[in-house]
Amino acid sequence: MSIRQRMPGSAFLLLLMVMLAVGEVLAAGHRLGTSGLPLPRWASLASSRANLRTGPGRQFPVRWIFVRRGLPLRVVDEVDVWRRVEAPDGEVGWMHAALLSSRRTVMVRGAVRPLRRTPAPEARVVARLEPGVIARLLSCDGMWCLVEVESYRGWLRREEAWGVDPAPAGEAVPAAEG
Repeated sequence: MSIRQRMPGSAFLLLLMVMLAVGEVLAAGHRLGTSGLPLPRWASLASSRANLRTGPGRQFPVRWIFVRRGLPLRVVDEVDVWRRVEAPDGEVGWMHAALLSSRRTVMVRGAVRPLRRTPAPEARVVARLEPGVIARLLSCDGMWCLVEVESYRGWLRREEAWGVDPAPAGEAVPAAEG
């Protein structure tokens, strides 16, 4: 019996796919955290009450208590089960991973913002969103993001929301639907 064994084809393909995915993350300027997920990345608050601590552990003092489920947070670092997050107001601290969700949300920032039927500045307004409103993020296309707030679904300009990265350079703004 040989000491070396051939890797089965399916295992080789899986390994190749993982290596390609890691390569894409690194090429995009991200690094992998201890969870194996890219940093930075977006998450949302999974709980209606969560402590933001000064360090990665229960022994560190609580800096803030978040009480807004769905709040978008940017995960910027990881240590074991602790995630260093940035909040919409710029506050940074550590939170247990169990308090975060991968469900994507955005927060309306600045002023009252129009939610449009299609991704175009002249498109019909379906709702007006107050600053601080949290919406479920469905997708982004160029300078626009499709979001859902209660029974309303529409397009919000990317720069009017906190919880998404800026559009990649040179990405075209999609044409309005007919």
